[in-house]
Amino acid sequence: MTFRQFAFRNVFRNKRLYAAYFLSSMFSVIVFFTFSIFAYHPAIIASSDGSSAGGPLSVAKWIIYVFSFFFVLYSMSAFLKSRSNEFGLLILHGMSPLQQRRMIFLENIIIGFGATIGGIALGTAFAKGILLLGENVLQLEASLDFYFPLQSIWITLLSYSILFVAISFFISVVLRQKELIDLIKGTKRQRSEPVSSIWLSLLSAVLMAAGYWLALTVQGLESLVLLPVIAPLVIVATYFLFTQLSVKIIQSLKKEKLFFWRGRNLILMSDLSYRMKDNARTFFLVAIVSTVSFSAIGALYIGKTLLNKGFENNHYIVDYSSKAGNEQEQEHIEIIKRALADNSVEAKLMDTTINYYDIEGAESPVAIINQSTFNRFAGAMDEPLLDLGNDEVVLVNVGLQMAYENEQLTHTRTLMPDGATKALVTPLETMALPRERGYLVASDELYAGFQNPVEAGRYYGWFAEPGHEKAIAVGKSLAGRIAYQDLLYSYSSPAYEQHQLNALYAPMLFIGLFVGIVFFVSAGSFIYYRLYSDLDEDKTKFKTIAKLGLSDKELEAVLTRQLAILFFAPILVALIHGAVALTSLSKMLQYPIVYESVTVLGIFLAVQAVYYLVVRHLYIKQIKSVL
Repeated sequence: MTFRQFAFRNVFRNKRLYAAYFLSSMFSVIVFFTFSIFAYHPAIIASSDGSSAGGPLSVAKWIIYVFSFFFVLYSMSAFLKSRSNEFGLLILHGMSPLQQRRMIFLENIIIGFGATIGGIALGTAFAKGILLLGENVLQLEASLDFYFPLQSIWITLLSYSILFVAISFFISVVLRQKELIDLIKGTKRQRSEPVSSIWLSLLSAVLMAAGYWLALTVQGLESLVLLPVIAPLVIVATYFLFTQLSVKIIQSLKKEKLFFWRGRNLILMSDLSYRMKDNARTFFLVAIVSTVSFSAIGALYIGKTLLNKGFENNHYIVDYSSKAGNEQEQEHIEIIKRALADNSVEAKLMDTTINYYDIEGAESPVAIINQSTFNRFAGAMDEPLLDLGNDEVVLVNVGLQMAYENEQLTHTRTLMPDGATKALVTPLETMALPRERGYLVASDELYAGFQNPVEAGRYYGWFAEPGHEKAIAVGKSLAGRIAYQDLLYSYSSPAYEQHQLNALYAPMLFIGLFVGIVFFVSAGSFIYYRLYSDLDEDKTKFKTIAKLGLSDKELEAVLTRQLAILFFAPILVALIHGAVALTSLSKMLQYPIVYESVTVLGIFLAVQAVYYLVVRHLYIKQIKSVL
């Protein structure tokens, strides 16, 4: 048997431990290769969309690459630690340090080469489907036909070859520094009772509470300002949570005899504090990486939802606002009418005059319309009508910016142009007159008493059924013929704007989703490595306990609870972190995002539950094999 064959067989003898590393590495290669396929697609490079999609996709693949470096480095460190005893015995039987480094290098190259080739092969095999999916998700106008991604193949092969070679050399140097006695003892060295500090445990709780309190109590844009403060607080608290507080809690439970001696808790809790202490850094890393993944994907999904929320049930094909002194008003109206006629779109025109008034404390004049005008537009859109009392006013489409610039308008009572104070009913969000942000609607009687507006303008809206098939075409034909905004007018084609915004946002969502999934899969793999690095020790422990009468059913119950604690502890912490982060985002946006947050976090939890069931099945099977 040659040395190369020896290294090759080592990989297959440890296939149980290498499996997650191989599959996770291959998944990273597939994602890197996928982004390369899109970034170097001839249609994206040649089209105008290339600047908005090709660039970010190219950057994303290098983000994946950098993350892969640290992921592979950590994974190899975990593997080698679990095989310390094996390395020590090989050295004891005559293996030289140079041969040891060569063996580790060859093993890692075999895994890396297999993952790279496998990722490229799978990516190429499914390239057509990936391109079709990307064409729809990225909302590109150009058709992404299949092409043989030769450039992507070479870049992926070269990049990951360099990555695995560099890490192999690095790991070899690190392993060489260990003494023979440390290698032979490996993980079997006698361990003392884990030590935890009551003060650091309390510090963890205090820092976590402080971070959560700041995140949940700050209002609006203050959360962005305080993010550099909140993030370090939560990160430090999370570290001490796993290294100190969790150990302290387990030790306290072990002192409670009614709990410790109940059922199978003795077996479950006997070495749980050791496992938590040994895996603390891994759990901390998993919790932080998963939190970043949850928050990023959640924020992107919420952004996508909010982006389209403003266009839901929009009956406008085109709308146009004009201020006094706009000499192009009639010319623009005629251009819009011709665009509608050219695209065979029948739309109902509605228009009105909008007056602006100075209100004490407001940074700019505020638009005010009467109830009859509002109901006329709302009725055309099949929206609820208003029925205000003489002393009531409603603030419509307040918006985030309006809420902060004119905070006094959002109180329960608000000043009027005539100096009177009126009751402010619940703010209203509507598509009636959508070009006006933060306007007031007053009863007809109240509005009649307002005198001397500081400025006035005309509003025009062309109505049709929502989702009109020609709406985007109308907006596209008007693009460039009328500027979207000027000092004296503003124009909008909602369907076309939604199409353009989605086209710009789609690459961000596509990239964020894939990068988040890579982070999440890697986090799950970290837990897998740590669990299986203790497998041999668990085999010995449960083999001994089985001789004392532990049944298969009891064994499964103990292992199920133990694995669940170790598997879900960092994930649950990450879910709580993510929920707090998304709640803070909701407060900043002043928009309820409970459904979106529960959807994102629920999907991740469901995927992790499936992952846990698979790992649990394989783990219990391995334990039972020695009984």
